[in-house]
Amino acid sequence: MPHTPSPINKPNTILCRYCEIALKGANRSMFERALVENILRSLGGRVQVEPVRVRGRLWLHSKQGTFSNKELRILKQRLAKVYGLASFSPGISVAPEMEEIERAALELAAAPLMSLLKEHDSPSFRIRTRRADKQFPLKSKDVEIRLASAISEQLDPRQQLRVNLENADFTLGCEIRRDKAFLFLDSFSAPGGLPAGSNASCLALLSGGIDSPVACAMLMKRGCRVDFITFHSHPYTPPRSVGKVRDVAKTLNSLQPPGKLFICNLAEIQKLIRDTCSPRYRTILYRRFMFRIAEAIAKRNGNQALATGEAVGQVASQTIANLAVINAATDVLVLRPLTGLDKEEIIKIAKTIDTFDISIEQVPDSCTVFAPKSPATTSKLKKIEAEEAKLDLESLLTKTIENTWNSAEKPRTAFRDDTRRKHYENNHR
Repeated sequence: MPHTPSPINKPNTILCRYCEIALKGANRSMFERALVENILRSLGGRVQVEPVRVRGRLWLHSKQGTFSNKELRILKQRLAKVYGLASFSPGISVAPEMEEIERAALELAAAPLMSLLKEHDSPSFRIRTRRADKQFPLKSKDVEIRLASAISEQLDPRQQLRVNLENADFTLGCEIRRDKAFLFLDSFSAPGGLPAGSNASCLALLSGGIDSPVACAMLMKRGCRVDFITFHSHPYTPPRSVGKVRDVAKTLNSLQPPGKLFICNLAEIQKLIRDTCSPRYRTILYRRFMFRIAEAIAKRNGNQALATGEAVGQVASQTIANLAVINAATDVLVLRPLTGLDKEEIIKIAKTIDTFDISIEQVPDSCTVFAPKSPATTSKLKKIEAEEAKLDLESLLTKTIENTWNSAEKPRTAFRDDTRRKHYENNHR
């Protein structure tokens, strides 16, 4: 019997899988809702989908009937960066009837199998079936046998195909539920974790370097929504030092419900430290005042923790001794998600989240202003407090904090559709 193409050979559904969310108890639906919101935000109205939640799965149905090639490219690009998703598969959703399943399997398998048969003498294939509806009349193994037989009979008249259950050249997936059957060819990886915005928010000390953006992304993966504070030293640093951080923040905001960016000019405080304190402790003193300013902003803004891109031992200020002294400047919880990573691991993540190319742009930042030639690698809290006692910073610190609070930049959402944007904003006030 010749194989006749039909309109169902185009993907009409995306199957989205999650792992960690499935371990949640009574509050699982909250995480699922956050995941749906983040997917819609990520797509930004560029692909019209109807999300449907079922236990352990999320379906994205095309509102147009099928997904175009352009829409599939957008879906693959965007979903691959949505925290909370473990993997996803474009495919065909049909009625849960064996005749429909068989017809869809033939439609979906035709083109790739024809290509394989041209390229290889004896290619292999397999069917993988998951039967969530135990009332379905055929067991998973029986479905696999029937689909494999149909494919062999109708798509392989010369009988070149081999069934290989362990290491096949081609795999057709089938998932059967009470209300639908779903067939797919490919599964694409996503970052996993928890949906960004499903946990408490934190305020990240964001520079234009490689490390701090990665720290932000790792916290987003744990469900945190991240706001940002950056420090510059105008007129000793160029305007681009802030512009670069704005670019980084914009990129990071594409991964989460967008966070605010606070901008702090630290130059006057740095000058006073330069003129008054021992050069060896300048960087540690800078960092302690950054933490004090960030703590004040975080408390006003409702952030429950600070976050930094510090990794143990990477530079002089990041030895255990110096980190302890810097930490002592604040009572707020400080998260350091990069603590155990080396530079190559950090760079790999930076490339994945698209901040690496921005970060390697050579622009001076506030940490390089008046930097000491021989910074202390081991400092004592009493010595640092003695250095700070030389400073009369109370009024300057208050003014700096106020200016920083007033600098807040509210990020724009990526939505083109006004209705969806309003719905999103109402759920994230």
